[in-house]
Amino acid sequence: MTQAQTGNHVKVHYTGRLDSGQVFDSSADREPLEFTLGQGQLIAGFEAAVTGMQPGDKKTVTIPAEDAYGTRQDDLLFSVERAQLPDHINPEVGQQLQVSQDGQSSVVTVSELTDTTITLDANHPLAGENLTFDLEVVEVA
Repeated sequence: MTQAQTGNHVKVHYTGRLDSGQVFDSSADREPLEFTLGQGQLIAGFEAAVTGMQPGDKKTVTIPAEDAYGTRQDDLLFSVERAQLPDHINPEVGQQLQVSQDGQSSVVTVSELTDTTITLDANHPLAGENLTFDLEVVEVA
């Protein structure tokens, strides 16, 4: 059997959990995740875990935050005046919004609200989290 190596097209079923045990994503009820190893399409820790596996192999790995979505960065929190938001947006804590700045677009999460300001968090929602994945390689080509 072929072991998954850089450049291989791989299909993997997975379930991702946080340290609390909460499942944050899974391919259980859909097609397996397809990607080419080594192209940086996925977090580094996930690709490293799949490398060397063969079709039919299963394993559970924990990827530390540093090798997943990184640690939380306080400098990615910023406040804006409520008046800067379009009238049709009624922000709520936890809501994700798309913002544009200098021609760049990114997704931010509303983390705090006051009567006059909104605090937005540009960290990835899984930043600072260790991620545990149950992996099953379905195909290596």
